[in-house]
Amino acid sequence: MPVSGRATVLIGYPGIQLLDLLGPAEIFAAANRIVGPAAGYRLVVTSPNGRPVVGESGLRLQADTRLSRVTERVDTLLIAGGWSYETAMRSEALLTQVRRLAATARRVGSVCSGAFVLAAAGLLNGRSATTHWALCEQLAREFPTIGVKPDRIFVRDGEVFTSAGVTAGMDLALALVEADHGVDVARAVARWMVLFVQRPGGQSQFSVRLAYPVPPDSILRKVLDEITANPAGDHSVQRLAQRAAMSERHLARLFVAETGITPARFVERVRVEAARAMVEAGSTPIETIAEHAGFGSAETMRRAFLRVLGVVPAEYRNRFGGTQLRIVDDRAAI
Repeated sequence: MPVSGRATVLIGYPGIQLLDLLGPAEIFAAANRIVGPAAGYRLVVTSPNGRPVVGESGLRLQADTRLSRVTERVDTLLIAGGWSYETAMRSEALLTQVRRLAATARRVGSVCSGAFVLAAAGLLNGRSATTHWALCEQLAREFPTIGVKPDRIFVRDGEVFTSAGVTAGMDLALALVEADHGVDVARAVARWMVLFVQRPGGQSQFSVRLAYPVPPDSILRKVLDEITANPAGDHSVQRLAQRAAMSERHLARLFVAETGITPARFVERVRVEAARAMVEAGSTPIETIAEHAGFGSAETMRRAFLRVLGVVPAEYRNRFGGTQLRIVDDRAAI
């Protein structure tokens, strides 16, 4: 099937998370309403055999064509993820077509576990990338040449893009729209879709402990687990070194070598994660949350939120607090 213009080829396969394709597709479609079809995106849904894609939910998505029938140069090649990614990454027929189209595409991307397909095709060798937070450790283990970034919503390395789990594909699509048409168009699309142009925070907000895995036999494993279990505890380098039975200097070096960050930064992120959960959960005063999370003061917590999540606690509560909390607040304002 010939493809011309700003052809955006979406690759599906059995068992994908349909939102991995539909989310970005809706972002591109919204952009088309603003810039017009000629300057916008021509969406082409493909599957390895040209048949409808049955997602892991059981819903079906009609494919426009067989992947092998896309014969002209593609502008954007985007592959979905899903729990069937391990089967997909071992399909030589799929990988061959991905490599063929990627060779001439302007840019290539993946959503969620679709990164494993790009990795298996050799397209992430020596690059930085991300995937769903729960799969970052596996991606790093199976493809050691990839610089896995577990705390990112999406990663760009040259013209290869990878995004975190599920809805992060929409963040990635917004970034692509901004790159193509500017921030005003991206902002208009985000407003229409009721999204943030740039989501505050990284993927680490979902699981700090999983975002910084260490080898099973590492002496740090117990230290990291203790910090995570008790964020408000005394986690100074001196105390951590005592628990690990090593010098403070050796602990600091080992921490950076195995996690990529310092002990202080890890403790801060664990405390932000704990505080974030309390901020989302209800109307507990910020000062109380700061004390329970181990920050000592609301101002210290505020600065930590800005560093890690890019937003202050009160604003985070307004954006991400539970629906019931927002209903109560709205009633109070009436």
